[in-house]
Amino acid sequence: MSVDNGVPDVVRLGPDDAGEILTLQRAAYVSEAILHDDLTLPPLVQTLDELTAELSDPDVTALGIRRDGRLVAAVRLRTRGDTAELGRLTVVPDLQGRGLGTRLLTAIDDHLPEEIDRVELFTGERSVANIGLYRRLGYIETRRENIGDYHLVFMCRRV
Repeated sequence: MSVDNGVPDVVRLGPDDAGEILTLQRAAYVSEAILHDDLTLPPLVQTLDELTAELSDPDVTALGIRRDGRLVAAVRLRTRGDTAELGRLTVVPDLQGRGLGTRLLTAIDDHLPEEIDRVELFTGERSVANIGLYRRLGYIETRRENIGDYHLVFMCRRV
């Protein structure tokens, strides 16, 4: 946490943080897996080698928040042309609902290349709280995609 104003500092993360990010990711996505009755969600089955390679990609930016040295929230952005794909927004279960995800989402614009004019993301349809958060931050639903027992909700916002 920032000492001067109580707002947590957002830091860049890299391949050296892969193990810690993977631990956070798995802990945070258990609730999503339960909501969607799907234990094969990509964040739960991603390997350390896959994540390390992803974080080494120059088109990927990983951001996080640390509290007392502990990684408590993270998000990743992948740039493709004029679009940034936001993914893997994670907050440790014991600190969910305290604004850390919002803090990361509001900080991403400071880390986007100039050519980016839209941010896209998706979440499961049963993630009602997440969809509400994204809507409050200006994301609009663009489509839904059936992936079996539930739909993915795709959303975007202009930068």
